Amino acid sequence: MNGKEENISMIKVKLFGIAKEIAGERTLVINETLETTEELLKYLRSEYPDFIKLKSLLIAINDEYAFPESRINPDDEIAIIPPVSGG
Repeated sequence: MNGKEENISMIKVKLFGIAKEIAGERTLVINETLETTEELLKYLRSEYPDFIKLKSLLIAINDEYAFPESRINPDDEIAIIPPVSGG
């Protein structure tokens, strides 16, 4: 190392509906430094480009809807909730 430690944390993300289909997994484990939900969305869109097609994607942190600037902590429970249609 160059004397500078990186602070990379493990983030667990639960996926539902089409988000699960896009990623091919029910839960993602991300080993990146992502501090906000906006950074998480950018990461998902870069790793799984089909996420770009989802216009009204919601993120929940610890069972509460999050905003783009919401902070992510390593022990948070994060869920990706895609649009739901029905009749």
